[in-house]
Amino acid sequence: MPITDVVFDYCGVLLDWRPELTMEGLVPTPVIRRVLDRADPYGFWHYDLMSDLGWSPEQVLADFRRRHPHDDALNEAMRLYFANYRRAFAGMMPGMPALLHELHEHGYRLWGLTNFSTPFVTLAHAEFPAMHLLGGTIVSSQERCAKPDPQIYEIAIERFGLRPEQAMFFDDKFENARAATEIGLHGVQFIDAGQALQAVRDAR
Repeated sequence: MPITDVVFDYCGVLLDWRPELTMEGLVPTPVIRRVLDRADPYGFWHYDLMSDLGWSPEQVLADFRRRHPHDDALNEAMRLYFANYRRAFAGMMPGMPALLHELHEHGYRLWGLTNFSTPFVTLAHAEFPAMHLLGGTIVSSQERCAKPDPQIYEIAIERFGLRPEQAMFFDDKFENARAATEIGLHGVQFIDAGQALQAVRDAR
């Protein structure tokens, strides 16, 4: 059946999101590397997930300090992330504004499905006009569940009125695209705008 709806992840697909930009020039580079170290079980990426699941910045910062009670530099870096979150957006991913416009002009319904927090989503829509072509967005922090949990895809299907066999979902993470396919959507791991456009064309 022809594709009628295209659903996009935000960070790494629609948006060039770089959390290190919120700290650059304000704390030493080695501190930024430490706070973003994926090997730290209670580093930035753990709390990024907690934020995606609905924790407030205040909750994140309090728990981060509890886990790193004697590291003022690390705590300051984490504070700066929330204080300067506008800087985290380097722009939209290359070619994505044009892709959204092209798909919209050809009659595809466009949606968002993101592991993100509501203030960041609001900011993205204020900063980048092409984001307004999305008919709606499912935000993990509002739903209190995140990809690849099947529940969040079910929420999108119901809320957007999708027929899964006629909907394509793009995510830069393979596991999230695979989970979408397992729920009945056409899950595609995103590489770039050209590949995404070709995937939609090939599904016609």
